[in-house]
Amino acid sequence: MPVEIREMVIKVAVDEAAGNKGKTGGGNEQQEGSPDAIVRACVEKVLQILKDQRER
Repeated sequence: MPVEIREMVIKVAVDEAAGNKGKTGGGNEQQEGSPDAIVRACVEKVLQILKDQRER
């Protein structure tokens, strides 16, 4: 029997102190470890997974 997921809740906790350690003042705000970049990467991955599931 297939299981249908009608709601998905995603929670993320970001430690700002840990994120500031890796910055060296290069002026590039969108670094690999920045919270925005992490969220964007997660959203892209979830959307890709959902797209792959729809193609099946």
